[in-house]
Amino acid sequence: MIPKRRYVREAVLEATFQLDFIEGIEYENVIDLLRDLLKEKKVPQNLFEEGEIYLQNILENKDRYDEYIKKYLINWDFDRVANIEKTILRLAIFELEKRKDIPPKVILDEAVELAKKYSNEKSAKFINGILDKIAKEEFKRL
Repeated sequence: MIPKRRYVREAVLEATFQLDFIEGIEYENVIDLLRDLLKEKKVPQNLFEEGEIYLQNILENKDRYDEYIKKYLINWDFDRVANIEKTILRLAIFELEKRKDIPPKVILDEAVELAKKYSNEKSAKFINGILDKIAKEEFKRL
């Protein structure tokens, strides 16, 4: 059985993915999309606020999270990183930084599962490598 929080992560991922394609998208449009996705995924109403907190933090800190990603790319240009990978990384970086109640191994495992679902195995390994470095170096959580 898939945990309800994975559905929250998926909805946040799908909503924030729009940020790299629609320049100047209004926050209200993204939050409406998130709410629709949460309903579609049958996420319990009591987890909607959690999804909104994720979304707000990722929107507010997107540039800073991207700097973490850039810092740990080795022989790779940030512009060559697939948008879905950037979006998964931002989501996981938020959790590493703000969600001390979630073990870092769970955060990395969830990011890898999202990568496998929305991208591929190679992407999953790439994401795991970047997040492992960020968790250890930036947040001292591994």
